[in-house]
Amino acid sequence: MTAPRPWWARVPEPVVDGLVVAIAAADVALNQWEASPAATAIAGAGCAGLALRRVFPLAVFACTIPGALMLDIVFAPFAALFTLAERSRDRRLLGVCAVVMAVASATPWPLHHATPQDRTWTVVYFFYTLATAAAPVLLGQLVQARRDLARRLVEIEEAREHERLLHSQAVLARERAQLAREMHDVVSHQVSLIAVQAGALQVAATDPDFKEGARTIRSLSVDTLDELRHMVTLLRASGGRATELTPQPTLADLHTLVASSGIDTALTGELPPDVGTTGQRAVYRTVQEALTNVRKHAPGASATVRLWRADDGAAFGVTVTNTPPTRPSLPLPGSRQGLIGLKERAELLGGAFESGPTPKGGYEVNLRIPARGD
Repeated sequence: MTAPRPWWARVPEPVVDGLVVAIAAADVALNQWEASPAATAIAGAGCAGLALRRVFPLAVFACTIPGALMLDIVFAPFAALFTLAERSRDRRLLGVCAVVMAVASATPWPLHHATPQDRTWTVVYFFYTLATAAAPVLLGQLVQARRDLARRLVEIEEAREHERLLHSQAVLARERAQLAREMHDVVSHQVSLIAVQAGALQVAATDPDFKEGARTIRSLSVDTLDELRHMVTLLRASGGRATELTPQPTLADLHTLVASSGIDTALTGELPPDVGTTGQRAVYRTVQEALTNVRKHAPGASATVRLWRADDGAAFGVTVTNTPPTRPSLPLPGSRQGLIGLKERAELLGGAFESGPTPKGGYEVNLRIPARGD
């Protein structure tokens, strides 16, 4: 968490610059009682230059030196030296500037009016002013060090946040690998047994309908194993880049899906040729889930898969409708997440998904996707 900034750091820079220039001008006004108009003008120009001290700190400091030489002023050169010390990392330059300021402040002006006593006290004033000039230099360096420390703390916090992210990703990768092992060891074993038993029934059966049913069960089991293998590969992927399930179903696979569904299904209509991959996948998964639900909950029913697109070309989609069941359905386990997943998939594409019973006792699901939502 970032600490709140102190109140003085929230004051706008133009306000601070204006206040600095005003104080410097007041300092000049209080010390011009024996100054010439030229000296006052030079000192005033140096004070006005303080407004640019953030952009040209060294040049502004140099502009305040003549005023410090001609008048007994301290604020303008102090402010300029502080800004230079705050922004410069050249300590030799700062030392030279402090010496120049001390010389300018200690030297009597005008030079030709200086008495021997003035020259004697010049050395004393020089060391006194040099010690005073060290204050803005040290304060500016302190502000610079504080700013560097704050920046370093931010970098450390970002590094720690990145480390926490890497740790969470490592934990997630371990969980995904564990889930992949569980799926492979449990689900694939059970589905493999179903496929083997269905194959044995297909060979031993003499009734054509019974034989065809066994063949359908075996085919669906093999397809389930193939998709399970790709899902396990996805869960075991621990890299940063997203891994897609490959190969992904497209509209070209709809005919195969309908033909292998074991349901009397009619496929009608067509979709625009420029439907994207995600749109094709959404249509395929909708048809797949709808036919699976018909097989589980409406035995003996027939279904109609109608691909459609709006007259204005703004949307496309698929509608799957089934007739009422002709025989009782067997209680089968289900996650009750299929329709929820289809709705979420449609919302991600900017579309809509609806499902519900029909007036004739059947069931209908409808997927609508904007033409540019795929």
